[in-house]
Amino acid sequence: MQTRKLGKTDLDVTLICLGTMTWGEQNTEKEASEQLDCAVNEGINFIDAAEMYPVPPRAETQGLTETYLGNWLASRGKRDDLVIASKVAGPGNGLKYLRDGPRLTRDHIVEACDASLKRLQTDYIDLYQVHWPDRSTNFFGKLGYEHNPDESFTPIEETLEALDELVRSGKVRHIGLSNETPWGTMEYLRLAGEKGWPRVASIQNPYNLLNRSFEVGMAEIAHREQAGLLAYSPLAFGMLSGKYLGGKWPEKARMTLYERFSRYTSGRGMDATRAYVELAQQSGLSPVQMALAYVNSRSFVTSNIIGATSMEQLRENIGSAQVTLSPEVLEAIETLHQEFTYPCP
Repeated sequence: MQTRKLGKTDLDVTLICLGTMTWGEQNTEKEASEQLDCAVNEGINFIDAAEMYPVPPRAETQGLTETYLGNWLASRGKRDDLVIASKVAGPGNGLKYLRDGPRLTRDHIVEACDASLKRLQTDYIDLYQVHWPDRSTNFFGKLGYEHNPDESFTPIEETLEALDELVRSGKVRHIGLSNETPWGTMEYLRLAGEKGWPRVASIQNPYNLLNRSFEVGMAEIAHREQAGLLAYSPLAFGMLSGKYLGGKWPEKARMTLYERFSRYTSGRGMDATRAYVELAQQSGLSPVQMALAYVNSRSFVTSNIIGATSMEQLRENIGSAQVTLSPEVLEAIETLHQEFTYPCP
């Protein structure tokens, strides 16, 4: 499988990254192991997890995803062949059960990393990411930034210094950001340059045909700073497969099971999805593989994080790495983008 350089590091990661957030909620440990075996056999070397997974987050299941991955790593002996990524949670998102409310302070970050290492049964994490900012800003689909000069939040300088400590200790090889804004990303990069601290290697933000907002302010940063996108939700929670069209709510599908996943279910989102699905079908393509292949084709993308609850879904998703979209299809996608511009930010 094609690989791309992870930022300015010496790591080459596969174009497809295996996402894990369903493990422990929609997928059992046995199913997680089957997914890992399949992905690695298909040439994937990049696995992405987080301390808060699975999703939706619950106190009863928190950490199960890393535990499943750690058990598999211990049983297969493939640790050094893989690039393992995880994340430390910031405040909010209803995680009061995690460290009495997680923050991005030095103590919280060190404690979180140590707990992840224990669950993963490894001595080091290749890419340790800040899951979302400590401050109030635009992420998780929020638009319209509202500034609060009296807000109390952990300074990025403290967070980055803690990450530097983890890198110097050998517990972490490289660092990344997730759900971050242009200002936040550049502040991490500025401080890294001034202080000699670790440089951001990647940015994990949502990116798909229904939400191309990364292109506005972040794509230039990804290119010029060599901090590429790790695209999550490339199928918009499965919406771009077309399985929810026509009023259908498939049994056991994520948006059927969990009402909280409403980001892509607006009327405008449904209309755009219908148009993209029809384009794929008219072009002799699977809607899933067209959507994923589009993400794969973007020059600012380092890796495309796929997720699946069934082996059939997983194999189709991985197969997108072999699909090259024709100039005609790419042009048609851009035409639809002009009609449906950011329907689901």
